[in-house]
Amino acid sequence: MTDKKVWRETLHENFGQYFAIDNVLYHEKTEHQDLVIFENAAFGRVMALDGVVQTTERDEFIYHEMMTHVPLLAHGQAKQVLIIGGGDGAMLREVTRHKNVESITMVEIDAGVVSFCRQYLPNHNAGSYDDPRFRLVIDDGVNFVTQTTQKFDVIISDCTDPIGPGESLFTSAFYEGCKRCLNPGGIFVAQNGVCFLQQDEAIDSHRKLGHYFADVSFYQAAIPTYFGGIMTFAWATDNPALRHPGTEIIQARFQKAGITCRYYNPAIHTAAFALPQYLQDALACQSS
Repeated sequence: MTDKKVWRETLHENFGQYFAIDNVLYHEKTEHQDLVIFENAAFGRVMALDGVVQTTERDEFIYHEMMTHVPLLAHGQAKQVLIIGGGDGAMLREVTRHKNVESITMVEIDAGVVSFCRQYLPNHNAGSYDDPRFRLVIDDGVNFVTQTTQKFDVIISDCTDPIGPGESLFTSAFYEGCKRCLNPGGIFVAQNGVCFLQQDEAIDSHRKLGHYFADVSFYQAAIPTYFGGIMTFAWATDNPALRHPGTEIIQARFQKAGITCRYYNPAIHTAAFALPQYLQDALACQSS
């Protein structure tokens, strides 16, 4: 390691992770954030924003499959999908695999992220930017959901951590805006951090979402890049039945969709909503 450069993550103050840098492919301060992409022998190409790893080629499929297929297959009839963030294109890639979806709108605050990811992370989008159902909007996510006249069946908030440009995507204004542009029975999901290390973030999201949705919870997946335990995904809808449709129903929808995944499957879908007791206890305390 002494003859290699090392990139160190700055998300947590007292400990963290590092990546050996084999080659820096891109580094620039955009209008909104400091953006770097480098190559690492273990994880392939790694993208970081403002000192925090956002995605790696090695394990991005876990995150993106769980953020898309869980809400889309739970809904069962989603036609209009909104992605907030997602400039690397991988969320779009997974949504486009659902042929019953009729339109996909992606709202990204930073045009620089989109253009650079198309060049340096081509496997993430895998050509999905050329899908005729896709529309890109360069705008602040909060502004879009509070102003748009469109309605959506599923909203996926592929937000960064609640620091810098991503902070607004954890506010009540954003959640209220998402509720107003969801169709009845729609589903909202969002990245919500590693709950063992970022428990306050999950509790705060749960409390705020509870003002606007009848059924608020989380589901989970273990993603190596996001170290420190399981990653939680916020789940919000007004139809509680969508959270537990039954593995058989999900299995039938999955087979009909004709999708092959590397992480997601119907059994994982059902099990993902089982939360660790420490998170259940923390949520119970804040609601009591």
